[in-house]
Amino acid sequence: MINFDAEVDAIGLKCPMPMLKCKKGLNQLERKGVLKIMTTDKDAKKDFDFFCKQTGHKILSIEDHESVTTFFIEKA
Repeated sequence: MINFDAEVDAIGLKCPMPMLKCKKGLNQLERKGVLKIMTTDKDAKKDFDFFCKQTGHKILSIEDHESVTTFFIEKA
C-alpha cells in the first residue's frame, strides 16, 4: 500500500470532472505530496497519463478493482 497525503473520490463522475478534481487535489499538496484518486471513468488512464506527462507529476501506481481504478499521483 502506498502512503498518500490526500484522497479524492471521483467515482461515478465523467470526463472532465475526474481530471478537474485531480488538479484541485494536487494544487492543495506540497511538492512530492501524493494524491490518491478513485474513479470509474474509463478514459481516466489515458487522461491522467497525458496530464502527468504535461505537468511533470508522476503516477506511482494504478490499481484496478472491479469498476474502480485508483491512481496514486506524486506532485511535481
